[in-house]
Amino acid sequence: MINFSVIPRKSFLGRFLRLILWFIPGFTIVPVFQGVLKGCKWIKGSGVNGYWLGTYEKQEQEIFAKKVKEGDVVFDIGANVGFYSLIASKIVGDRGKVYAFEPAPKNTLLLKKHFELNNCINSIVVLAGVSDKNDLVYFNEGSHAATGYLSMEDGNILVPVLGLEELVDNGKILAPNLMKIDVEGSEFKVLTGAKKILEKYHPTIFLSTHNEIVHRECLELLLSLNYKLESIDNLGINVTSEMFQLLNSELLVFLYRKNE
Repeated sequence: MINFSVIPRKSFLGRFLRLILWFIPGFTIVPVFQGVLKGCKWIKGSGVNGYWLGTYEKQEQEIFAKKVKEGDVVFDIGANVGFYSLIASKIVGDRGKVYAFEPAPKNTLLLKKHFELNNCINSIVVLAGVSDKNDLVYFNEGSHAATGYLSMEDGNILVPVLGLEELVDNGKILAPNLMKIDVEGSEFKVLTGAKKILEKYHPTIFLSTHNEIVHRECLELLLSLNYKLESIDNLGINVTSEMFQLLNSELLVFLYRKNE
């Protein structure tokens, strides 16, 4: 795999390649160049070029793809414009199901379009965020599509949020085999709102945390549910940027803390 992201921006090659990409209109539908989604259709201007070049979070997408199985039910919580949702949809097949939770209106339009372009009939867009209870909360759309977050103070739009336990208990959605959670700081509320699901169904979890307090809270909760933490970058679990969590060699949580 060619990793274009490592080419320095200020180098001649880096500037040349980015100049070429700049001339491609944002609305252009392009094939994903490489990686897990190679050949899938993508809207060029829906996010960073790494999405369709196939180099976006290279290690993470490869690990995620290995943990999703045919027939799985996958929750993509904080689906953004659908990169990981498409990976899951491609792998779970006709017997599986993908629920893509996304509260940002602009993102959901692109998310739906990506599902349509790739005929993801096994995938459902849920136009809501996820928290510890059903509610209506403010959402700050952020500086770009990937940085929006739920907020009690500085949000500019109101969005619905849902607690996962009620949805599963009432049969509105299927119980997950795998959960990917990337919600810009609300990860602990997602986990607490899904505690009974974690205890009963033991889904694999792919989790991104966004600050040290939330990181610590998530680790403590998962440990209380008998998850065993193992770092994959040889750092301690409290400072690592990437780690696995295993329970009885079956349950897996992959966490990576973003420094934003």
